[in-house]
Amino acid sequence: MHRLYSGSVSPVTTRPLVIAHRGASGYRPEHTASAYRLAISQGADAVEPDLVPTSDGVLVIRHENEISGTTDVAEHPEFAGRKTTKVVDGVSHTGWFTEDFTWAELSTLTARERLVKTRPANTKYDGQEGILRLVDLIDMLEAASRPVVMVAELKHANYFDGLGLPLEATFARGIASWAKPDNLIVESFEQTALQRVQELNVPGRVTFLADAAGSPADQVARFGSEARTFADYLTDAGLARLAEEVDGVSVDKALLMKSDAGGSVTGSTDLISRARSAGLETYTWTLRAENRFLPKNFRHGIRSREQGDWRREYELIMRTGVDGVFADQPDLALSVRATL
Repeated sequence: MHRLYSGSVSPVTTRPLVIAHRGASGYRPEHTASAYRLAISQGADAVEPDLVPTSDGVLVIRHENEISGTTDVAEHPEFAGRKTTKVVDGVSHTGWFTEDFTWAELSTLTARERLVKTRPANTKYDGQEGILRLVDLIDMLEAASRPVVMVAELKHANYFDGLGLPLEATFARGIASWAKPDNLIVESFEQTALQRVQELNVPGRVTFLADAAGSPADQVARFGSEARTFADYLTDAGLARLAEEVDGVSVDKALLMKSDAGGSVTGSTDLISRARSAGLETYTWTLRAENRFLPKNFRHGIRSREQGDWRREYELIMRTGVDGVFADQPDLALSVRATL
């Protein structure tokens, strides 16, 4: 295994990097061409696609491989018989799954807003756009008037490897003609996936995603109840070990904020400073403006879909020294960054 960059400073000079989470998903259905174009036009430094495969090995950009909530697949009678229940990384899901479709079949579907109650305005774009492939996003980035980094998340790599759909190798082939050391970051909740990406000599940096609870799926598959927890990765010893194996760590924003018993934020933790001291680039997810996603004392009004005091949260998080933030409304994150 090798490190592509050493030290805690990203090759991108602006900090924190503002990464459009699934495009400008606060304003358009996530992972659509319009969401990515809007993010680029708003000035996002990077965009983040989630990648899952089809049965014929095409990487498509969807939040999950179960697509009933993000497409109109349920309205296609020709696919009614493919509705099923599967266990993915220990969680049971019922619906339609990308690995049960060819790309030709998926290309007949259209995208829709996933967070209907939180973002009802986005539903007016339902049915207007199809599903994107990795190659489609690459074409968009090549056509952009300025450099935009891709932060690609490999979803459920261990699960797909078990189906004979190796995500890492497919990704390495798909990205080969475009990727450079300074335009690509690869992220995953599974460190084994990042190891394979490095072994395949994919250009760019690799970042380990750490959730606020639980254990990585690849660890659970291998070690069961003895699997390392995400919390273990974020101890000083765990961060030092990570720094020998990956370039960065990306964490749930809840891990950066101190909260009281009532759910109100009272300050920030030292996680970012500890990770940077270990030599890691640092990222956090996800900045969202709506009350539903904000701490109790940052909310305004009573409706979960109304925007709260997002500026206070964004400032608190950015002042931790984090190298990059994922944001559903990249323009808002950029406006806060400009004031720091």
